[in-house]
Amino acid sequence: MSIFSFFCAPATKEEEFWKWFQTNEARLFDFEKDQARIFSELTKELNKIDPNLTFEFGPDNNGKRDFVISADGIKSAFPAVISLADKAPNLPRWTIIKFRPRREMGNEMTMTRDGVPVRVDQITFTIEPDGDKAAITLYIDGYDSARHNTFGTIGFLLLDTALGEYNIETKVGAIDFKPASAPSKLPKIPFKDLPETFDLFMAAKTN
Repeated sequence: MSIFSFFCAPATKEEEFWKWFQTNEARLFDFEKDQARIFSELTKELNKIDPNLTFEFGPDNNGKRDFVISADGIKSAFPAVISLADKAPNLPRWTIIKFRPRREMGNEMTMTRDGVPVRVDQITFTIEPDGDKAAITLYIDGYDSARHNTFGTIGFLLLDTALGEYNIETKVGAIDFKPASAPSKLPKIPFKDLPETFDLFMAAKTN
């Protein structure tokens, strides 16, 4: 063993991941050519960091893509996301993003699960304090308590899309789902206004 190798610390799991990523960067960027294989390999490498990590690739935008590293909504995996993203090397063709970000949603956007479609304009919400967090109730037109799990899944996915993964797990407390006709002492607000309303609500709590 050389003196250099003796004093050289072994590579961390994060460094090993990014070394693999750089070696396979061309294949990853053009993943559409062999998507199933490449996604399987990338998932395997991410699982070496934390088995809960997942990812999203953005579209090719003038020779650059987003690479979203996500904890898949599992808060215990948040440190792994942050550590991995913070150790990313310079990758000119990639924008590394921690956690699933907010996405634009129009009123016509529809989320479907188990044959149940829900459009954004079928949902209103209320927001109120829950300790240092926000409690959110979604009022869904067509909600059926017999299919609560299905409507709940749709609701959580839409909340994740509207507010982003990090906010949902760190700033949102209680979440409930009710029929559109259910009474409320709070004003019901169109779902499309959730991001702006949420930001104003949280800003007011910190002032």
